[in-house]
Amino acid sequence: MANLQELKAKILADGSIDDAEVAVLRKEIYADGEVDKDEVVFLAELRSQAASVCEAFEVFFFEAVKKNVLTDGSIDAEEAAWLRTALYADGKIDDREKQFLRDLKAGAKSTSPEFQALCKECLGS
Repeated sequence: MANLQELKAKILADGSIDDAEVAVLRKEIYADGEVDKDEVVFLAELRSQAASVCEAFEVFFFEAVKKNVLTDGSIDAEEAAWLRTALYADGKIDDREKQFLRDLKAGAKSTSPEFQALCKECLGS
């Protein structure tokens, strides 16, 4: 895999993430068929540092995070804490992030009290 920090600098050079850059990211992140913790942290940093992102990036971001978080079928306290930080990076929870939490909740075999509290806070349930 390419050096993630070099890739981040290249992608964020113009402040936005476009469809062509999403194709590059998709190829790099899924090169080994897995999405590891470093890769989801990298994607979250890209998302929070970009002035704007295209729709394809949003779809890819949530897909990759979901694949990583649900690898073992459960959402533990550490994952819940990371999700809270990543989702609140801009200080608010938008509709897409709410839907993402619903999808995670539905896809998880088990969830920690910390994840349940995050869902209650963001979704009211």
